[in-house]
Amino acid sequence: MNSNTLYEKELSFQADRRKAGVEFIKIISDLWYDKSIELVLFRNQLIDRNVSDIINLHEYAGEFVQKPINVFDSVEIARAILNLDLPPSRIDIGKLTYEYHLEDNKYHDARAFVIDKLRNAKDSQNIKPKDVVLYGFGRIGRLLAREMMSKIGKGQQLRLRAIVTRDRNDATSLEKRASLLRYDSVHGDFEGSVQADVENNALIINGTTVHIITANAPEEIDYTQYGIEEALLIDNTGAFTTEEALKRHLVSKGVSKVLLTAPGKGVPNIVYGVNHNDHNPDTVDIFSAASCTTNAITPILAAVEETLGVVKGHLETIHAYTNDQNLVDNMHKKYRRGRAAALNMVITETGAGSAVAKALPSLAGKLTSNAIRVPVPNGSLVVLNLEVGKETSIDEVNAIMRKYALEGELVEQIKYSLNNELVSSDIVGTSAPSIFDSNATIVSNDGKNIVLYVWYDNEYGYSHQVIRLAKYIAKVRRYTYY
Repeated sequence: MNSNTLYEKELSFQADRRKAGVEFIKIISDLWYDKSIELVLFRNQLIDRNVSDIINLHEYAGEFVQKPINVFDSVEIARAILNLDLPPSRIDIGKLTYEYHLEDNKYHDARAFVIDKLRNAKDSQNIKPKDVVLYGFGRIGRLLAREMMSKIGKGQQLRLRAIVTRDRNDATSLEKRASLLRYDSVHGDFEGSVQADVENNALIINGTTVHIITANAPEEIDYTQYGIEEALLIDNTGAFTTEEALKRHLVSKGVSKVLLTAPGKGVPNIVYGVNHNDHNPDTVDIFSAASCTTNAITPILAAVEETLGVVKGHLETIHAYTNDQNLVDNMHKKYRRGRAAALNMVITETGAGSAVAKALPSLAGKLTSNAIRVPVPNGSLVVLNLEVGKETSIDEVNAIMRKYALEGELVEQIKYSLNNELVSSDIVGTSAPSIFDSNATIVSNDGKNIVLYVWYDNEYGYSHQVIRLAKYIAKVRRYTYY
């Protein structure tokens, strides 16, 4: 075969692959907007992706599972799902395609395979949509709003109904809030529409009304005046972090549950995927989603503890600077944080080492921790230096993490990176709270000490953990197949 013939064949293959990508995108949209069925590819979101994104995600998937997974296979499986009568679901088509390859001799076609694999879907319980109030509208609050409104589908899960702010909302401030939601220097433009409705003091997000409520204290708000009932209130302010303070939200009419997006005192601190089942939302009214760092390290530590055992260790967080720090040198109540955030690496404290024990009690007293704030606006890294109970190797450690990222209870929490050129900007926009850098793993000569590098988007990844926990508290978790 001469080079021109080969080139023409390559062009034809690429055209066929892109056509399959177009069909795949249409099926994804039809499933989501008509049936509230969300397809993901090894936890990577597929809604609102373009053809190039779809092809690149399939190439990653094939490398990750070390099996030939391509878009043609995904289209075949997606067609079968589209033609089934399934309840609202979240289905990992990457895992389904992977399993179809492993069991291709067991089923006569993709439809028979999908029917068998998703046979338990019919047993899922009906979901009652839950009203949501965002109390505070900072970095995390706006990301939560973006995610809830862009993935609202038919509104069968979380329904964002109101946002509470402290400042008075005149026409100018309302438009500024709309602009902050539309545009983001780190995460890019919101892929939707945002309009300021000054007359009704609301934001119209993707055509849906979200009330903007001004209040100085939680107790003074009557949410039922806005048609909001039995709502889940997500507190993003950082001003109320104790059980006593958070109970003030429950005094408000229309609120039934509270979720704090910071470490809480006197309330359950939850890392979703690790310890959420320890606390029943039928009997608990106030929850904490812990910190971004705790959500990053706890899933990895859970995997190590279960397989190798953790004797002791130290974690060092290299964290993006935050709004708590000063832009230029100025007074600050904490040491070193007063120095210019964008010009300095700043040593500071973190409670992540002790916070892990709230989700994994077996690690109590075994970890020390510290943090360094560095001049990047988002994207962080934790270095875990651990002494383990069993002798191990680099290959074994990586195999453990690959397994936990592929199957089990932590597949939403752990992403396994194969990229040997990975840097902090690459992980911005990753929905998993823990990104395991497989090419950076270190194991001592005696096999008893390991060093793991765990990246995390301290804004976006954490926000997705908050939403996962919110769905659990609100009891709107759909049938899932991972």
